Amino acid sequence: MQKSKVKIIYEDDNLLVIDKPAGVVADEIPRRIHRLDKDTSGILLVAKNDKALEFLQKQFKEREVKKKYLALVAGNLKKEEGVIETLIGRSPGDRRKQKVYLPGEPNVQEKRKAVTEYKVLQRFENYTLIKVEPKTGRKHQIRTHLAYLGHPVAGDKLYGFKNQPRPEGLKRQFLHASYLKVKLPNGKTKEFKSELPNELKLCLQNLKPL
Repeated sequence: MQKSKVKIIYEDDNLLVIDKPAGVVADEIPRRIHRLDKDTSGILLVAKNDKALEFLQKQFKEREVKKKYLALVAGNLKKEEGVIETLIGRSPGDRRKQKVYLPGEPNVQEKRKAVTEYKVLQRFENYTLIKVEPKTGRKHQIRTHLAYLGHPVAGDKLYGFKNQPRPEGLKRQFLHASYLKVKLPNGKTKEFKSELPNELKLCLQNLKPL
């Protein structure tokens, strides 16, 4: 990873916090502590040594890290806020995707529990801007859960519905990791924030508010 290509939010002897742009593959970054999908932008933690990696990954595993995302979803969400709690596992129909499983389905004991909270921030004609807090860290969790609700992330090529409209000028999924709170190896708790990228701000400006 070339530091010159990404904005650094914070750096110390153990940790590098970067503002990952869309299009950068997080899996290719050595010692990344968690993952962000390729076309999701925002806060990504990178450990500088193995001890810090182990310390920070443990917090993610034990659900002690607070994460918030901003997402624009297709359609008009009925509730102002809600909690989505399901099981998630790989989709048998498309191995690139995850799928929601409900109790009683075959092989359901192999699936993993996933919990996502959301709150409406602003409503537009045909779209809703929401704050999303994943309480678990499953692969594609937010995208899977919002598609399950019938409101996939705007611009999501994998989980969006067939012939789903896309906001003008949006070239990727509208999902941004905007906030993260974590305890550092030095014992201090830190909060990190990332502003919505310009291309997503522009996308919202082109929408008609309700």
